[in-house]
Amino acid sequence: MVNKKTRIAVFCSGSGSNFKALFHALKVKKLNAEIVLCLSNRLQCGAMEFAHQNSIATVHLTEKQFDSFEAFAAAMVACLKERQIEIVLLAGYLRKVPEAVVDAFPDKIINIHPALLPKFGGEGMYGVHVHAAVIDAGETESGATVHFVNKEYDKGRILLQRKVPVLTIDTAESLAARVLECEHTLYPDALEKLLAEQKS
Repeated sequence: MVNKKTRIAVFCSGSGSNFKALFHALKVKKLNAEIVLCLSNRLQCGAMEFAHQNSIATVHLTEKQFDSFEAFAAAMVACLKERQIEIVLLAGYLRKVPEAVVDAFPDKIINIHPALLPKFGGEGMYGVHVHAAVIDAGETESGATVHFVNKEYDKGRILLQRKVPVLTIDTAESLAARVLECEHTLYPDALEKLLAEQKS
């Protein structure tokens, strides 16, 4: 009997570079999982376009479509349950995941953060802001962290981390580019680890 593939949803808001890295890594690593849904708060973004090109279902979901935040959260849970999603990967999703979704998928939602948590995490710490803060603090190393999502920004259990040196000539932009390269290998490795953990 063929093992059923783990059904994955990816949440994105931007170009989807980590989404693309995960999609390709699933094939290269021959992992027993597949991305079956791309959910975004932006109707038009690189991630949604990539999903369309690769026959992955897309859903555009934003608070503005609903009368209340509770209704929005309930719709997100329903969307994931309808599609029998087992793991949610946040890949550049620039919204806090509603608590109702976290409750519905305990230890099933992971995120990648462009710093070595617990340092340089929390509300407002995303994108170039993180790398500027790392440089301003005089850090000699940074990196990326994949962690479980809980009800607080960037506070969930760490699944995997990888370090990147901070060079004396670095700008926030040059450090960001190097950390992003690290993310593209770290995130697939973390997913592989998560799938192994769930299997054992």
